[in-house]
Order: sequence, then structure tokens, then C-alpha cells
Amino acid sequence: MKKNRYVIYWLLTGCALIFIMVVVGGITRLTHSGLSISDYNLISGTLPPMNQQEWQEAFDLYKQYPEYQKLNYHFTLEDFKSIYFWEWLHRVIGRFIGVVFILPFLFFLLTKRLDRSTIKKCLILLFLGGFQGFLGWYMVKSGLVDRPDVSHYRLAAHLTTAFLTFAYSLWVALDLRYPTKMEIQKSIRNLVRVALAVLVIQIIWGAFVAGLDAGFIHNHWPLMSDGKLIHETVYIEQQPFIKNLYEGKSGVQFVHRYLAYVVVALVIGIWYRTKNLKLTQLQQKGVHGLLALVGIQFLLGVLTLILAVPLWLGILHQVGAFFLLAAMTFTLHRFSK
Repeated sequence: MKKNRYVIYWLLTGCALIFIMVVVGGITRLTHSGLSISDYNLISGTLPPMNQQEWQEAFDLYKQYPEYQKLNYHFTLEDFKSIYFWEWLHRVIGRFIGVVFILPFLFFLLTKRLDRSTIKKCLILLFLGGFQGFLGWYMVKSGLVDRPDVSHYRLAAHLTTAFLTFAYSLWVALDLRYPTKMEIQKSIRNLVRVALAVLVIQIIWGAFVAGLDAGFIHNHWPLMSDGKLIHETVYIEQQPFIKNLYEGKSGVQFVHRYLAYVVVALVIGIWYRTKNLKLTQLQQKGVHGLLALVGIQFLLGVLTLILAVPLWLGILHQVGAFFLLAAMTFTLHRFSK
């Protein structure tokens, strides 16, 4: 631990910054700010417009694209400034994460603080970070052509990559923090693996819900509408039927709703399978943390749905998913290593 202390601090700092970026990204999405900056300049784009002329030029550029022409044609310059801020902040945090990762990585590499295995893992992180930036640009590009909205597929890819980059950064930090291997219980490890895989799928469908604005319909619980477990639009919105589950608003919400029960059941299953086992203190903390967080996240999901996605609840629900993924990653590590 002492040998790798600063490397661990560096990796955990990266985790914290990714968390902040995801929160700001959620605000950007829920305030419909993501298409306010239609060009990409790695260096000059770091600074926002600095005077009235630059603001007007940025606004004039925004007017050339579908979001202004079809939705926000009533916007004044002041309205534009309010949405510009969140997208600008989101991009700046992304650039800052790149600097925070690359410069210390080079320092640790040159000073030989990293062993070969950790270097390989850090190169994977470097790739994930670069790919995440590319996906952000690719996502925005989809909303600048015909429709004043980004592709929900690209949104899901962008968000999921951020979550996975965070999880892998945490895993590498945990490898360094707990280098001693111990005997593992493969059946429990495999169950946690399944739970993690289902959680990632649930996160993807959560992004589909966000991208299609599917949280603003069927705002009832536990039924999808008055007296109906499954709303009829789940079947008929898209053809063939299977497309409803990943392109139809009702179908996407249906999957996200009921997959939540699967995640809860798997976490309860992990707790039940381990409650009579002799666990380490960290394993116990992981399982109990999972149980508490999945309950909180489920409650946040229900409230977000029935209140029709108020901004603060939408953000809290996304934050809840982040902490649940962190707890799942930690628990899997403790039952794997």
C-alpha cells in the first residue's frame, strides 16, 4: 500500500472526476443543453466566449442547426447562455480529466512507480478515456443533422463508457490497495458477476430512457397505467415487435422498469447466499452496502418516474446508479481477489 499510495490517490482522483463529469453530463442532458456547442475545438474551445461579439457569433452558429430552428427559435441570447454553460462545463471537465490522467501517468512511468501489469491496465484506461471523448463528439454530431436530439444509442454508448471507465479505474486502484490474493468462493463470485452484468444492461436501458425521453410517459407505479401491468403501446409502437424493446418509448421504459426488479432480486440473492458464510470485514461491507444502495436506487427510480423526472431527482437517480456500480465493483473485487 505504502509503495503505491500516490498511484492509488491518482486513480481515485480520476474516479471522483469521472463522477463529477457524469453528474454534470446528467444536468446537461436534463436541461437540454447538449447541442448548444455545435463545433469542437480542443484548445480554443476550453474558454467560453469572452465578449459580446463572441457570444453573438456562438449564438449565430447555434441558429444554423435543428435544435434552434425546430425547438428553440424563441431563444434570446440570454437563454442561449444558460444552456451553453452546462455543455461548456461538461467539455472542460473532460479535458481536465485527460490532463489529470496523462501527466501523472507519464510521471509515474518515468519514475518507475508502475509495474508491468499496472502499466497495461493504465493503457486500457487511457484508451477508454480517449474513446469516451470520441463518443461524446459522435453523440453530439447525431443531433446536428435532421432531428434536434441526439441518438439514444450514442447517448447510451457515451454514458456506459463513462461508467465502465470509472469502474475499471476503481478496480485498478483496488488491485494496488489489496495486492494479497486469498482463497475465493467461486459460486459467490460468479453470482456477483451476473449481478454486475445485469446492472450494466440496466444502465444502458436507463440511457435509452433518457435519450428517448421515455421517463415522461406512464408515470404510474407499480402498474404502467391505471389498472395495467403492461401498457398496450409496449406491443404496437414499433414494428417488428422486438424493436419496441430498444426503440419504442413504452417498450424501453418497460424493460428499464422490470429489469430493476431483477437487479434487486440478484442483490438480495447475494445477501442471502452470504449471510451464513464466514466473510471478511470488507466482504461484509460490500454486501451490506449493495443491499442498502439497491434499495435507495429503487426508491429513487420510483419517485423519478411518478414525479415525471424533475431535474433534481433525475440527477439523484443517475448518482444512485453510479454508487451502486461502485459498490458492485468493490464487492466483486473482494470476492475475486
